[in-house]
Order: sequence, then C-alpha cells, then structure tokens
Amino acid sequence: MGMKSNNYKNTELGKIPDDWEIKEFQDVMTGFFSGATPYRGRPDYYKGEIKWITSGELNYNIITDTNEKINEEAVRNTNLKILPVGTFLFAITGLEAEGTRGSCAFTGVEATTNQSCMALFPKEALDNNYLYHFYVWQGKKLAIKYCQGTKQQSYTAKIARTLPIIIPPTKSEQTAIATALSDADALIENLEKLIVKKRSIKKGKMQELLTPKNEWVLQTLGCCFQLSSGKSKSKYIEEGGQFIVMDMGSVSSDGQLIKTKRTNFGIDFLDYGDLVMPKDDIGGGKIIGKVGFIDSKGKYVLGDHVYKLKAIHSGIDTLFLYYLINSHVVNKALKQKVTGSAQLGLSKKSVEEQEVELPPSKALQSKIAELLYDVDAEILHLEHKVSKLKLIKQGMMQALLTGKIRLI
Repeated sequence: MGMKSNNYKNTELGKIPDDWEIKEFQDVMTGFFSGATPYRGRPDYYKGEIKWITSGELNYNIITDTNEKINEEAVRNTNLKILPVGTFLFAITGLEAEGTRGSCAFTGVEATTNQSCMALFPKEALDNNYLYHFYVWQGKKLAIKYCQGTKQQSYTAKIARTLPIIIPPTKSEQTAIATALSDADALIENLEKLIVKKRSIKKGKMQELLTPKNEWVLQTLGCCFQLSSGKSKSKYIEEGGQFIVMDMGSVSSDGQLIKTKRTNFGIDFLDYGDLVMPKDDIGGGKIIGKVGFIDSKGKYVLGDHVYKLKAIHSGIDTLFLYYLINSHVVNKALKQKVTGSAQLGLSKKSVEEQEVELPPSKALQSKIAELLYDVDAEILHLEHKVSKLKLIKQGMMQALLTGKIRLI
C-alpha cells in the first residue's frame, strides 16, 4: 500500500490523482435498463417463478429472492428483460426517501425489475464491484444533487446516463479497491450474523431460565416495586445538558435505554437498578410494557411519560425483574391491559396488579440475571465492534475511492 500526496486535481467529487478521471456513466456503460410493472388486472401474471425486483428490495445486498414473482407471459407482454446474475441495480424513483435514496444491489439470480430500478451494464474497462462501492459511497449525494421532481424525486434515463463517476486508470487498481472494501463488508456481515445468532441464543436462554419452576413464588409487581412518574421536562430540554431524560421513547422495543434528550433540570433522579417503563406511546404501543434498567446513579431524571419502578424490599434482584418483565409472557400480559386509541396508555394500577412468578431467593434471581447479562454484554461488545468497523469502512471508502491511498 502506498501514499501519493502530490499531483492531485480538483473535481466536482473532490480531489483525485492526476492520472484518475471523472467520467459520465454513459462513458463507461454499455447499457441502461429500467423495468416495468406488468398489468395488475391480470392476476395470472403474478403466479410465475421469475424474480421481479422492486426498489424496496435494494438494500446494498445480493438479491436471491423477491417478494413477488411473475410468469413468462408477463415478461413478454411488458417487454421486460431478464437480467443475468451479478447485474448492478440502483433505485431511480422515490429518491426523496432516506431509505431509498442511494440504495443499490446486485442480482444473485436471474431476475427482472419494475420501473423504480435501473440496471447498469459496465464496459469491459470498468470493474462491476468497483461501480458498486463507488455508488455506495456517493449514491445519496448524487441523488440529492441530480434527481428531479419535488414531491417525488427521481432520475430520468438521461440523468442516469450523465451521473459522474471517478475512474482509476487501470481495471486492476479498480479491482484492488473493490476487493479491499468487499473484505471489510464481509467482516461486518459476519459479525452481524453472529449478533443475530447470539440474540437467538439469548431468546432461548430467557425462555429456559425465566419459565417458572415449582418452587417459584407468585407476586404482583406492586408488591415488588413502588411506582411513580416524574414531572414534564419538555421545556427544560437543553442540548448538552448534564442529565439524561427518561421519557416517552427513552426505552426501545427490546428494553434498551435510548439516551437522546438532555436537561439541567435536576429533579426526580433515578438510582442505579431502578426500572423505567413507558406508560403511554403514540407509536403503536410497541414500547409499552417494556422496561429499561438504569445503569448508573445520578445520571438520569424521570419524565412524565414513564413509570419509575423502585424496589420496595431487599428480597428482589431488579436486574432479574428487568429480564422477566421484558420476557414474552409478562410483556404480552401487560400489553393486553393497554387502553386508548390515538395515544395508548398503561395505568399504574394495571402495572401494580400484574402477576409474576419469582425464584424464592434473591441469590437464585441474581444467578439467572447474571447468565442473561453475560449474553447481553457479549452482544453489546459485538455491536460496538460493528459500529467501529463501519466507521473504519467509511474512512477506507473516502481514502481509496479518491486515490488518497493507492493500493497499486
């Protein structure tokens, strides 16, 4: 790997080496193809086996299956083209949406597309994988700059042909860049698969460890906790405030704390080991009945849209109750007590009356909690590792795709 800092030139996509070029897509492609939607008045068109890709399925991935499939007659009558394996696709409509703008993918099987996707066919001198990584890097910026329309933004065929692309002088250098970035992607993907596996293991452990045994004791949450809610702090929200506000949306649907709003309004403090439970929700009720575990003292203050659950005796382990309340059985029971329509709510009485079964000793509760916490800690470590690798990958893209670092 070499560093070359001299002989650079300015371009619309930033500084690049003198021996690199900015070209238009049409200069380095042999063809552009956008698909179509077969007539919906013919339901039989959608009873085939031919993969039919829509822009919502472009997710920086290799597409091997599709939500809808069509038959040969639909392909023939709609003048669709069957795309070979390895075709690069990018979204050309709906570019006003963050999730669609800049999205792209490869075909992993033969397939065709609707009109929201465009297939690109590079000339021999352009590495297809290099094209992919370039578009992952610049796709969102290109869409913002070049798309047309107001309410719905899109690329026309003409715009797509004139999009700029940075081209290293040789295909071998393009391939070296693409390989390095693909290796980074593979590492991230493998870690993400491991996280999914660990979460599945955790789910199994929760079911095994939290299923009541014969000696477990029936209690109500009101016998375990004192419930209270805080005052509204909405008018005291301050960027960079010293305290984190626990309020609506501060607990995720999997029981993780979301640390977004801050304040210097230091009342209604939460202590280490307290639980917080959203008592109302305008987002469909996914977070109601979930609890978050307060992981440090003097850092959090209580808002008016959550309950604080403070242990009222020393015979319970609140970390165990955190896992128990977030388990499927207890959480499902709490959700069945939710009332309201536009804004869903869970009353204090409903929480206090919720029955739970507990191991007879705090020591046994703590042992179970520790086993589950160890799995969580491992998942959190992997998530942090993925976050760091994604930042490193961003730096690699910037350095490699502008020639700041040369691999050949």
